[in-house]
Amino acid sequence: MIREKNDFDSNKVDLRSYHRTRMQKDSIIQQLKSRGCRITKQRLMLLDIILQEECSCCKEIYYKAVKIDSNIGSATVYRMINLLEEIGAITRNNMYKIACGEECHIEEACQIELSDHAKVILSGSKWNMVIREGLKACGFIDEQEVKNVTVRSCDCA
Repeated sequence: MIREKNDFDSNKVDLRSYHRTRMQKDSIIQQLKSRGCRITKQRLMLLDIILQEECSCCKEIYYKAVKIDSNIGSATVYRMINLLEEIGAITRNNMYKIACGEECHIEEACQIELSDHAKVILSGSKWNMVIREGLKACGFIDEQEVKNVTVRSCDCA
């Protein structure tokens, strides 16, 4: 029974994620249209790739795009990235990929700032333990290992 509940909860999370991405995509398309940009198939494809949040650089986006449409040029990718940055849809500067497994012994691998400005500094192995235990407590994982985490800096006050 517990397994079925976790599967259901997992599906619920996936569904919420899909709706969030769809709303982001619609909002970005509206912003592009309001700037007079044409919404081409290539732009829509690039937007889909970017919203998957799995790419860490323009080159990676380009390689994924070429697999879908071999006619796309790297300049098209860079122009789209720049355009999305101009409208505030993405920020390349505020994206970090953290790759610390259990065996990582870096002493100051992660620094967390709390609302009272206190800071918690974690070693790589402690950071991994905190992430794993949090994911387990929320029912997202069972025994899987955490490979990496992508974090975007928040500009919210």
